[in-house]
Amino acid sequence: MPRRDDISTILIIGSGPIVIGQGCEFDYSGTQACKALREEGYRVVLVNSNPATIMTDPGFSDRTYIEPITPEAVERIIEKEKALGTPIDAVLPTLGGQTALNCACALFDRGILQRHGIAMIGADRQIIHRAEDREAFRRIVEGLGLRQPKARTVTTLEDGRAFLEEIGLPAIIRPAFTLGGTGGGIAYNREEFDEIMRRGLAASMIGQVLIDQSVLGWKEYELEVVRDRNDNCIIVCGIENIDAMGVHTGDSITVAPIQTLTDKEYQRMRDAAFAIMRAVGVETGGSNVQFAVNPKDGEMVIVEMNPRVSRSSALASKATGFPIARIAAKLAVGYSLDELRNDITGTTSACFEPSIDYVVVKIPRWTFEKFPEADETLTTQMKSVGEGMAMGRTFKEALQKAIRSMEVKRFGFGLDRNDKWLAAWRAAKAAGVPFGKGMPTDALAGLEMADGSKLAWPIPPETLHRKLSVPGQGRLYFVRYALKEGMPAQQVCSLTGYDPWFVDQLAQLVEFEDTLLAFPSLEALPRETLLAAKQMGYSDAQLAQVYLGDITPDTVLAVRAHRKSLGIEPAYKLVDTCAAEFEAATPYYYSTYESGFSASPGAPLRVDDEIRVSDRKKVVILGGGPNRIGQGIEFDYCCC
Repeated sequence: MPRRDDISTILIIGSGPIVIGQGCEFDYSGTQACKALREEGYRVVLVNSNPATIMTDPGFSDRTYIEPITPEAVERIIEKEKALGTPIDAVLPTLGGQTALNCACALFDRGILQRHGIAMIGADRQIIHRAEDREAFRRIVEGLGLRQPKARTVTTLEDGRAFLEEIGLPAIIRPAFTLGGTGGGIAYNREEFDEIMRRGLAASMIGQVLIDQSVLGWKEYELEVVRDRNDNCIIVCGIENIDAMGVHTGDSITVAPIQTLTDKEYQRMRDAAFAIMRAVGVETGGSNVQFAVNPKDGEMVIVEMNPRVSRSSALASKATGFPIARIAAKLAVGYSLDELRNDITGTTSACFEPSIDYVVVKIPRWTFEKFPEADETLTTQMKSVGEGMAMGRTFKEALQKAIRSMEVKRFGFGLDRNDKWLAAWRAAKAAGVPFGKGMPTDALAGLEMADGSKLAWPIPPETLHRKLSVPGQGRLYFVRYALKEGMPAQQVCSLTGYDPWFVDQLAQLVEFEDTLLAFPSLEALPRETLLAAKQMGYSDAQLAQVYLGDITPDTVLAVRAHRKSLGIEPAYKLVDTCAAEFEAATPYYYSTYESGFSASPGAPLRVDDEIRVSDRKKVVILGGGPNRIGQGIEFDYCCC
């Protein structure tokens, strides 16, 4: 379909200040939309109250208003534009998070958009209602023959208490029209239920909460879906949450592509996502559909749908190279997927579902150290303030790279300065005390670490059980300690809710550490073992800690020099959306380590490096890393 010529000026509503649950991902989507619409010849008016965002830079829109994102302020902007002779024809509310969506709904409900003849594009008021109103969405899902957890929408505490009598505890409470699970939570007793209910009703724009029967411990998945007016539907990316249901997806470690579903299960989920998109009516953009799967019998239920670009959309875009926000903006003005070009390849259309031949891991970044009194337990209300993402050829490599990217003084899954087990291993070795799984620990009682402090090993069983069963920011590392102490993998799965596949991957890292420690020095480490370590994501810093006793610039450089002397260097691979089926035109890379191959018998080994080197002079720009308290989107703005 051709682009719409009946509109010329489009209002984009931004997401406002960064808050927990709504970060710079919406600046990313808004910036993409501004660029996409302007290159189509539309006049773009932007309203956003956050001066640190990229999208508020004068070059991204034709007119920018730094104003509060409230119906009253936006109405004044609409009237101002009309008075200047440049009336707004349409508003695009799906790229500014829940803030923009709620503001656009309020403008429609008050009749402001209708009075000024402004259309809602991307998603109209009815679509937003069907997706965001918990009861309306439930009717749609059940009408499709799909299931949701037994639930009821209520608007009073008394109605909530009455439904609690039917489903029992624990109960999950989710307010309508909120972002990041704001106001919601899991109630394990009646006091918590009343407290969360009051909080949720106050947080909801329409004073409505959904009370769900508990599906705690079920596996959680997300699909990023895009649909156009011609009913072309594609899955941009499937995302799996390592943490089970009960932890907000923004607080969960996630991996793409999905690792633990069979093809039949994935296709069933894919069909359900398409059916929901069609029934809700989203036909000009992207949406996020979330599922829960019972690990015991494979039963699948629908958790919720976001009829807009979401936090996961930004992750999916970076994971695949498919610019969801850019495509969504162009679909909103009339294009269909087959008419839009894939900018990565330059030859294929946006109808092609991305195919990836690598693994992406995202880890949330919390800042609990800034708030010592805060409850660190992770629930359905998001608490992280940023996140880091990494790519690798395997899950193990991507996980260790993602841990390093968090900038929390960890260089991987283990074997660094924070490693209590490594400190105990060293102390036992120095004292000649047997150490390992199943070994008596009495002899460790009088030992000290190298700095003279008391040995923090073994970890008491009650502490391990609590750290594994209660979701928190450090649970991943206590999984390692549990495996080190000999806890069966099945018990780890039972306590954490992690899928056995992920626990097995972590166990492989734990076992490989024993292989590394079996060699007395870096020089004694065989080349193939060192290469295997790099392929599993171990950093030079971790190897320096193991073989040179500490992580300093000198020891890390020494490991690097030794590695390079053995011809072990990273190769750079393209993120091309098509698993190398077509040539990529956009230079978007990740590093990995690969075994060399020989082009002919006797020829030297080489690796397939996809990086393209130009003759131009180069400048390296270092970004600011994950958002945290005191460091936000302003550094992203500076780098751009």
